[in-house]
Amino acid sequence: MEIFYVIAPWIIIISGIMSVISGLVIFLSCRCIAIWKFSKKLMNNESFKKFFQKHCNIWWIFWALVIVHAIVAWLYFFSPF
Repeated sequence: MEIFYVIAPWIIIISGIMSVISGLVIFLSCRCIAIWKFSKKLMNNESFKKFFQKHCNIWWIFWALVIVHAIVAWLYFFSPF
């Protein structure tokens, strides 16, 4: 269990940073931002359309990272063991 307290802070930091990055990617791949001027041009771009196809998969990655982050943080800070 001692190794957990060595590795856990790194898992918490890395999963937290990856959650923020994947959240930004979700935001940027969302068609709801079409109200912005530059995003209207993006919607017609072929590479954006391919990127948008991955939008739903990025949500799964995001939630997996958030769950890992929350569980490891809970165990690290609140576990009596």
